[in-house]
Amino acid sequence: MKRNHSSGGPDYRPETLALGYGYDPFLSEGAIKPPVFLTSTFQFRSAADGKRFFELAYGLGEPKGDENPGLIYSRLNNPNLQIFEERMAAFDQTEAAAVFASGMAAIASTVLALTRPGDVIVSSAPVYGGTHYLFKNILPRYGIEVRFVPAGDDAPAAMARVADECGPERVRMLFLETPANPSITLTDIQAVARLARRLSTDRERPVVTAVDNTFLGPVFQRPASSGADLVIYSATKFIGGHSDLIAGVVSGGQALMNEILEIRAILGTMANPFTGWMLLRSLETLSVRMHRQAKSALKLAQMLARHSKVRRVMHPSLLEPGSNQHDILERQCSGPGALISFEVDGGEQAAFKVLDSFEICSLAVSLGGTETLVEHPMTMTHADVPPDELELLGVSPGLIRISVGLEHLTDLKRDIRQALEKI
Repeated sequence: MKRNHSSGGPDYRPETLALGYGYDPFLSEGAIKPPVFLTSTFQFRSAADGKRFFELAYGLGEPKGDENPGLIYSRLNNPNLQIFEERMAAFDQTEAAAVFASGMAAIASTVLALTRPGDVIVSSAPVYGGTHYLFKNILPRYGIEVRFVPAGDDAPAAMARVADECGPERVRMLFLETPANPSITLTDIQAVARLARRLSTDRERPVVTAVDNTFLGPVFQRPASSGADLVIYSATKFIGGHSDLIAGVVSGGQALMNEILEIRAILGTMANPFTGWMLLRSLETLSVRMHRQAKSALKLAQMLARHSKVRRVMHPSLLEPGSNQHDILERQCSGPGALISFEVDGGEQAAFKVLDSFEICSLAVSLGGTETLVEHPMTMTHADVPPDELELLGVSPGLIRISVGLEHLTDLKRDIRQALEKI
């Protein structure tokens, strides 16, 4: 299957491409699904082929026409990974994608590929705890400075001020996590991308806009359509979707992806072939799962917003029409997703009481699986972030995050109600 229709019309929809794009059954004995290519190395038909494959793999020669690098070694390329990458690029409406051993491997490899000592990354906050640790504690060891600004309506202007303060010529990347984890705050991708282009004037190394799209993508948000250069995922979450694998993905323009792929090949941060095969399995049902989860999350957010023991609820469906946040949602998202954060009175003690009382929801970190997961951001996923910083960003001791799964909505409602009654 090709990406576009033979009639010359628009590309096939991602849900269709996820079932056939990038794979020829007759190269695998007619198997309707790709086999698992559990091999470390691939045999060449001739020495000349081996030479040519390495020329293309290491950028020693330019491809001729539609020529693709041949298979060499699974640290460089593997059919399971390549098929998945082509389908992810189609979902994101980008030129290329790369799959990694984890979401953090994807972020770290991207940063190492594109930044140098003396560069500055300006990031929205809050971000996932692992990302925060990388930015705050690891990158400074290599001379890469990271400056944080609060996610939300003022983030683009705040990023511009930070760029002026540290020197616009030093800024290399504007990093967003939208919706933010776990505050569910939205940031305007188009506005940040415009800032990146403004900062890139007359520069050999343009400023890159990178968006962690784990919470809504690739179904409900496609950052490349809003001007982002790179789209990043923890594919462990919704893309994998079954809490049975660890993986990450980056997609974007071919030139940037070539730099990232070079780092991936040398550092060896790619996913393994079996994980690639499992991701292909999951991608086929991604849209169906995410729509079902979002539908349930909408009802649960409405229920929580009416509950007497809940102080506040954060879910995109509850944004006030006419507000800046609602306007961002309408412009860059096609749905609200399945993540809900809500705050109970009584701080950590009350939150722990609720978390320990669930009967269906599983007390565990991560998100996007088929099961509903609940956790305490301040002491779990964001434990490395100082509590006073978190509170300034709307992450309080009483905050609980729910990733809504595929259980029956009636049972989830009952479980949440009975857990809240324990406080």
